[in-house]
Amino acid sequence: MLWGVFDSRLLLDLLLASGLGILLFSRIKEPRTLWLLRGYVLLVSLAWFIQRLGSLPLTSKLVDALVLACSLSLAILWQGELRRLMELLGTGRLAVLLGNPQKEFRATASTVAQLTEAAGRLSQGRRGALVVVDMGSDLRPEDFLYPGIPIDAQLSSELLLNLFASDTPLHDGAVLIKGNRIIAAGVILPLSRQGISRYGTRHLAALGITERFDRCICVVVSEETGTLSLASQGKLERPITSSRLGSLLTELIGGAIVPPNSKIMPPASKQPSSVTDETKSP
Repeated sequence: MLWGVFDSRLLLDLLLASGLGILLFSRIKEPRTLWLLRGYVLLVSLAWFIQRLGSLPLTSKLVDALVLACSLSLAILWQGELRRLMELLGTGRLAVLLGNPQKEFRATASTVAQLTEAAGRLSQGRRGALVVVDMGSDLRPEDFLYPGIPIDAQLSSELLLNLFASDTPLHDGAVLIKGNRIIAAGVILPLSRQGISRYGTRHLAALGITERFDRCICVVVSEETGTLSLASQGKLERPITSSRLGSLLTELIGGAIVPPNSKIMPPASKQPSSVTDETKSP
């Protein structure tokens, strides 16, 4: 009885639109972006209701023109995100779109402990390093300028230290980590266009990859000063101590608790507020 009262196509339209809206809102964390999307959805909803009335042609034309102008503006502002969306749709990586990371991306307390220990020792020795932790973005070789050399080994602080030794051919690139495994080394990352005059190449690479992929983070060690930094969602926190790095990794990776008997290096000495970064390629 009720099914005959409502138009089945209208009900399906509302359900699909609501599902798409929930998916979009659940994937956006940045407040300003969320405000823009809310305003755009409100404008589109207004245009839809006006069109349903069917007796306001002038108002409908004006609202449609406004929706078109806003769509073009958002396409310019979100060109990186839209490109990423098309890449994911084209490659069929729906799990990334739905925010459902696979088992291979699930890190443990050991991941935080090993990574924090290695970063602390690299910082103390002023050995440059760049580590990418994939938490569900499903990074693939085509996402990098150069995919590096496949490693596929169990994550350990000793292996990280060896990969970033100054006399090895892979020390200038990034190391890619998924879960508790080192996937590749010597990876060349895309550079960010922000802060070119402030940061060196390693930090620009960390910003660049985290701008494009919101479910990955980058740990950076400056070669000149030993400064520790952490990049996430296109933002860089620096300088930080190794203990602060461990806390941030615990929070971002998913609430893993570092075991009390893990060998974590003591906090690095306080870094100066103004540092000069390296210019060596990552």
